[in-house]
Amino acid sequence: MGWGARLLRGEPALAELLRERPWHVSSARGLLRPSDASCPPGRYLAQVGDLEATDTRDPMLNYGVVVDCGSSGSRVFVYFWPPHNGNPHDLLDIKQMRDHSSQPVVKKIKPGISVVAATPEQATSYMRPLLRFAAAHVPAQKHKETPLYILCTAGMRLLPERQQAAILEDLVRHVPLEFDFLFSETHAEVISGKQEGVYAWIGINFVLGRFDHPDGGDAVVTVAVGAQAEAVVRKRTVGILDMGGASLQIAYEVPGASTFPSPQQEEAAKSLLAEFNLGCDVQHSAHVYRVYVSTFLGFGGNFARQRYEDALLNHSQAQHSLQGQPAGLTADVPMLDPCLPVGLADTVERGGRQLHLRGHGAWQACTQRLHPLLAHPGTNSSQASLAGMYQAPIDFGNSEFYGFSEFFYCTEDVLRLGGRYHTPTFARAAQDYCSQSWAVLTQRFQDGLYSSHADQHRVKYQCFKSAWMYQVLHQGFHFPLDYPSLRTAQLVYDREVQWTLGAILYKTPSLPLRDLRQESGRQPHATWPRLSFVYNHYLFLACILVVLLAIALYLLRLRRIHRRQLRTPPLDRLWLQEVALLPGPGTGP
Repeated sequence: MGWGARLLRGEPALAELLRERPWHVSSARGLLRPSDASCPPGRYLAQVGDLEATDTRDPMLNYGVVVDCGSSGSRVFVYFWPPHNGNPHDLLDIKQMRDHSSQPVVKKIKPGISVVAATPEQATSYMRPLLRFAAAHVPAQKHKETPLYILCTAGMRLLPERQQAAILEDLVRHVPLEFDFLFSETHAEVISGKQEGVYAWIGINFVLGRFDHPDGGDAVVTVAVGAQAEAVVRKRTVGILDMGGASLQIAYEVPGASTFPSPQQEEAAKSLLAEFNLGCDVQHSAHVYRVYVSTFLGFGGNFARQRYEDALLNHSQAQHSLQGQPAGLTADVPMLDPCLPVGLADTVERGGRQLHLRGHGAWQACTQRLHPLLAHPGTNSSQASLAGMYQAPIDFGNSEFYGFSEFFYCTEDVLRLGGRYHTPTFARAAQDYCSQSWAVLTQRFQDGLYSSHADQHRVKYQCFKSAWMYQVLHQGFHFPLDYPSLRTAQLVYDREVQWTLGAILYKTPSLPLRDLRQESGRQPHATWPRLSFVYNHYLFLACILVVLLAIALYLLRLRRIHRRQLRTPPLDRLWLQEVALLPGPGTGP
């Protein structure tokens, strides 16, 4: 599911409430609600406004359009924000636009944009339904100042660079001919997994109000960024964990500078760290963030199960070759799998080979068998993560994480433990589930004792996936067993936030301050280098034209003088003629 999965959605008031009051996850798919029904009603007033239809008659509103070109389809999101208050310490108050029925303005088409890889000249035609949808919702008089970003993810990354460039070139060339959005070459790109992770991190922290920096009352962290002399004390941000079917992602802020034992490790770390300024002024460091982002392909729940089954199959073949033991090669003598419920029979097929499994539900043994799949380098270094990749240090005594997708499904769909993660409770529940017979689990599923979103696949592989999540969290990412600040969630008040929100926050911090900066004689930091270059370029051309014009006028003047000289007899010839005509001495009449 990756960074494009549904993420937690909330408000600053909600985030503050969650810290003050106990809360739980209701049955409505990870819906975070306070446990105390007597909470002050004013805390939720801000959320009501977010659910109302956007007033497009308000001439002061700004708009932005982001197209997420994913692997299976593309979606367009329309955002809006009121005028900035002029305080460079505050960020834009960006929200997703809602139509007259108070529904989010979003449209999806299938398949993904990679379908035009062989015919890139059709890219604009592919994009046209999404852009027409956005143009119909943004007021016409606002189109010319509404930025449009077309950002492509996993599907486009798999294409050769030549095909990527051809698709983007068609969009840059033809989209401005049909639509008046603020769109240029830099607004269409294939973003990396690192960029996508940063945008997701920005989006979740923005809706939780972690970029607001009021005095007092909130958990804080001391941050050293850039080359500034003094550290900044500000509100603590949250890290995010997201496990899909094929990949696993982690992103969190790194408050302090890191030290590296070797230049090679330092170079590797640079590719996983991103430092950026979300503020409206580069002179202010209150919104400078350094974030660690890493994606692990093959470490998602479903792909990890495939790798585990491959390892079992190879082990069975080796045992059969060396010792003649046929365990798993026939249904009569199956291989015992500790990661399946007791009595569950399963068959694995790979390239014409078959492996017959029978579950015996030993959760502790399952976690031990999964340890090699972490591809851990075998050291105790906290800077060595999954697959031996560098991991920036985490202050587990002053941090907070949210787990999404498989982290939530593993804790909630069957075990009903979604919300605040407590390691001993989760381990006991997972172990108890694995030890149950498959017949009992099937009956419970048919009786509707599990979440309405749980299916047969979830019931079958819950034992494996809970063990995999446990190993990834504690052995892979080194989270302590007593870590108290991890929450698993899917939705808050049935609302979702996409990484596209983080993208527009990252890309448009200076737009609402353009008038303010013109008054102060300064240009937005994000566009100043480009504007400066263009300005100097045209100034240079103007100077050359002036010089050429001056040379042309000078040559023309010389030509006129030369012609005048040709028409006028030389002065020395006239003088000689006059002398010759004078009478000589002694000559009479």
